[in-house]
This record gives sequence, C-alpha cells and structure tokens, in this order.
Amino acid sequence: MKLELRGITKRFPGVVANDNVNLALNTGEVLSLIGENGAGKSTLMSVLYGMYKPDEGDILIDGKSQVFTSPADAIAAGIGMVHQHFMLVPVFTVAENVVLGVEPTGALGKLNIDEARRMVREISDKYSLDLDPDAVIEDLPVGVQQRVEIVKVLLRDAKVVVFDEPTAVLTPSEIIEFFEIVKTLGFRWTWRGVHYAQVERSTQHCRSYCGVASWQSGWRSRSKDRNRVANCRNDGWSSGSVDCR
Repeated sequence: MKLELRGITKRFPGVVANDNVNLALNTGEVLSLIGENGAGKSTLMSVLYGMYKPDEGDILIDGKSQVFTSPADAIAAGIGMVHQHFMLVPVFTVAENVVLGVEPTGALGKLNIDEARRMVREISDKYSLDLDPDAVIEDLPVGVQQRVEIVKVLLRDAKVVVFDEPTAVLTPSEIIEFFEIVKTLGFRWTWRGVHYAQVERSTQHCRSYCGVASWQSGWRSRSKDRNRVANCRNDGWSSGSVDCR
C-alpha cells in the first residue's frame, strides 16, 4: 500500500493551515512530522483522517484518488488514528472500549464479552502490549490507555497509523516505552504493509526511531533502523510547504 498527499491546502478564516503540502509514505515506513504549535501538522493529519476536507489537493492510495467525508471513510480505506486526547469511555473496560462500534454479538444481539476479551488478548499478546481486557479505563495510567487506542486501531486492520503528538501526555518513562512499542510495531507491521506517521514537536526520540520531516527548517535525518530518509523542502513560511518523497 502506498499513500500520497498531493498539493494539500487547507484554509480557515484568516489563516492558511496547510499550503500545497506533498507527502508520500511507503510500506513499513515510520515518518515523524516535526514543527511548532500552529504549524499545521495536526491539520494535515486530520485531512488524511477525514476530519477536514481539503480545499485543494488529493489523497491517493495505491495511485487511486480518495475522497473522505468522515473518519469512517478513512477507516474503511485502511487509515487509523490515535488522537492526543484519547477517545475512550472511562467507565468501560479495555475490551468494551476496543470493540466499541464493531462489537461481536451473540444471541439477541447482546455483546459477546468473551469474544471481545479474546480479540484484545490476541492483539495484545501478538504485539507485546500487555493489556488486561477486564481492566477499567479510568483505573489505568495514561501510557496504558494509549496502548488500548493502539489495539483499537489494529483491530480495525489499519494499514496507515497516525499518532497525533503521542508523547505530549506521557511521563518520561512512558515516552521511552512508547518509542519501544513504535520500534516493535514498525518491524512487525512491515510484512502487513503498515505505515506509521507521527506528529511531534520535539526531535529527541524521533531521530532515533523515525524518518523525520521537519515542518520548519527543512532538514533531513537518517533513521537508525530501516526507515527511509525523508527529504524535505520548506518554502520558509511558518505553516510551510513540505515536500517529502
């Protein structure tokens, strides 16, 4: 699966959030977009996820143009997103949250909680995410809640996974754990054809694990694992026109 954003422009009253942005992701890559607040990183990913409609430009998957009118369209096309502020129901269990909207049902349409638990355990064990299906979300630390969101994305068979500022809400130790998960998933997802795109404000860890696209200064960084170099051109404007090929 190949993902391309071509000439994406998104305007809001009084501001151009994205100006003719081009970006391409290939199978198994881990790419991080780096920039200050207001640079347009999250807006670009929201366009990709169907939350915003671009004013100009195209989203292509395997060379075919896509039109996303909602996140449901993006999910159906194989794109998943873990938001900075998690979309979890605090009083539900891990299993109940993970299957919400795609619930396995039994007799009379009732939730088959045993099957939900099995689905969570299967993905959690496969990717070493260490989740208890019966744990209640409000009792879990933030880092574990983030893993629940990752399992939600995997359950829906995402081929492109977007994280919006994933380290912003984590403690220093949780940040290290998160990037170890990224490293593990990056290797294991390669055979499934999964891409990973991350929005961040700092480069401290991204340089170690990701191909890095600078939203501001236009530099290149070579990853330490098998992710590509992201060659980026920036036109010098704060919301930049970034070209990653």
